[in-house]
Amino acid sequence: MIDVRITGVALDPTAELAALPGHPGVGAVASFVGYCRGAAGDESVVALHLEEHSPFTSREIGRLACAVSEKYSLERLVVVHRVGAVKPGEPIVLVAAASAHRAHAFAAVDAMMDYLKTDAPIWKREQRASGSVWIEPSEEDRRRRAARSKT
Repeated sequence: MIDVRITGVALDPTAELAALPGHPGVGAVASFVGYCRGAAGDESVVALHLEEHSPFTSREIGRLACAVSEKYSLERLVVVHRVGAVKPGEPIVLVAAASAHRAHAFAAVDAMMDYLKTDAPIWKREQRASGSVWIEPSEEDRRRRAARSKT
């Protein structure tokens, strides 16, 4: 089962993880929660503004989630991503994978995050003390994603 949600309301990672249903085939659950940082280099971040194009964004993330779920034989994959204004310290994204084996769960979460950082149609703009800056995937993000595409 794949659960992809794009939301403009605050994320509660603890509640999301608690809601993962048990399944006799699940031997491991791995998760990742990404938070809004309060600084970019030596500048403070006031907020992160995340924009999406509904329903295209949900469909595209769902497509990526299906590929990850199939590749790693997951029982369950949950992807919840915030949009709108997010303040420093608030969660932005949760990815949780339930699998028979821990290696698959960890690898699936890592792969899904690589896809979200480089391929998901979500646009990020940091509001800093000095003004706004659009955020692009880093060279490291692109390198990791390219390496994953070869496997």
